[in-house]
Amino acid sequence: MTLSQSRQIARNASVVAVATLASRILGFIRDAVVAATLGAGLPADAFFVAFRVPNVLRRLFAEGSMTMSFIPVFQRLRTDQGEAAAFVMARSTLLWLLVVVGCVTVLAEAFAGPLTELIAPGFARNPGQLETATALLRVCFPYILLISGVGLCMGILNSLGHFLAPALSPVVLNLCLIAAALLGWALGLDVAWCLAWGVLAGGLCQFLSQLPALRARGFSWRGERSWRHPGVSRMGRLMLPTVFGAAVYQINTLLGTLLASFLAVGSISYLYYADRLVEFPLGVFGLAVSTAALPNLSALAATGKHEEFRDTLSSTLRLTLFVSLPAMAGLMALARPIVLLLFGRGRFDAAAVDATAQAVMAFALGLPFAALARPLASAFYARENTRTPVTVAFFCMLVNVGLGAALMQVLAHVGLALAVSASSAVNFAALALVMRRETGRLLPLKSLGPMAGLSALVFGGAFATAGTAWLWLALIPVWAGLYVLAGRLLGMEEARLLLHMLWGRVQRARNSGNGTRT
Repeated sequence: MTLSQSRQIARNASVVAVATLASRILGFIRDAVVAATLGAGLPADAFFVAFRVPNVLRRLFAEGSMTMSFIPVFQRLRTDQGEAAAFVMARSTLLWLLVVVGCVTVLAEAFAGPLTELIAPGFARNPGQLETATALLRVCFPYILLISGVGLCMGILNSLGHFLAPALSPVVLNLCLIAAALLGWALGLDVAWCLAWGVLAGGLCQFLSQLPALRARGFSWRGERSWRHPGVSRMGRLMLPTVFGAAVYQINTLLGTLLASFLAVGSISYLYYADRLVEFPLGVFGLAVSTAALPNLSALAATGKHEEFRDTLSSTLRLTLFVSLPAMAGLMALARPIVLLLFGRGRFDAAAVDATAQAVMAFALGLPFAALARPLASAFYARENTRTPVTVAFFCMLVNVGLGAALMQVLAHVGLALAVSASSAVNFAALALVMRRETGRLLPLKSLGPMAGLSALVFGGAFATAGTAWLWLALIPVWAGLYVLAGRLLGMEEARLLLHMLWGRVQRARNSGNGTRT
């Protein structure tokens, strides 16, 4: 049963990973377009601050605490009372979602000025920059209302075993932002303003894109609902503390924006682009695994299968580490050529490339820890334990702010990125220690040595070719393939599971192309 659970998670993770890969590739195209049309100056910093506020709230609330608290309650209702009862709970959740997030949006619109100054207090030294960021925030902020609806759709669909539509929704946003940037540039309009309206249009399109998948699985927003549904009350009790505990990495990034506003113009943009690069492997696989694992872990916890819960979590963590370690090595070795390839054109000059590459290397150090923390957080929420993630998150925020404030004095924006990596490491270590006390050993030491050794070889090979024209890019799949092959030859279960997952995707794609139903 444990092997079956692991393979099911791997299959679902492969669906999310493929969809996320498409989204992230399109996201890099989006960032390249934005970098070329907007640059890394005052308007860019203003837009990134305006967009980051609802975007971080999306990760903390819509795709973080809400999804993580919704799925365990929804799954328990399905187990105990049936699917119809769970659907009533979902519709009831939407009522409260519209009221609560709607009120937050109204308050944000009314107090956009103080909110912008709170997030980026350094902008107060340049009134024009503060005014621009405030105006852009007023346009962008309603995005959180729309994307919260998408997050609820994601919770319903993931619980019903469907992962594709929610994973593809960022593609819709990227297309809207690319169109907005190009339209603004072509017509000679203010690109920052065009992007802000593109965010709002993207949120609406993202929500509408989920409705066909919901209808196909028998769910409708029309039907019985209740303001006093006990499932919503239980979800609310779980959700309030998880606002901080579900996504400490995003909180740290937001706090980094606050500190970066005191640095030289462009610092926020360097950190934004660097974070986007590190989020690529983190989203393609780290997020994919945690998204796929939560419904399975919730079902195991609801039925009291504690040993299978531990073994499934252990397998999930080992698979995550097997992918994230070489990803860290590759990013650190190839930071500059990657940044140069993706962003080094137009108004994004050589100095911006170097500054962004330095931030990429600093962020990459925390990549494995951030990736491992996500399925660990899912495991706590599957067990309806919110106290531990909240306590750990609060401590990690103190680490991030204190260390970031100290390091930025010497290393500027690179110091802020290093502080995020350090707090991510502390977050993972604390969560893993507590979970180990409750369930037993999760990451056998015998698995860590081979992964670290092979990742070091990946770093050496990639670094040796980083100065070449195009060879470094052509060799990336070669290093990845050799890493997995070496892991398989060493008898690593993680390599076998990854190959099984990839081969399954190839087979399903082939069958789909032949018109065979899978």
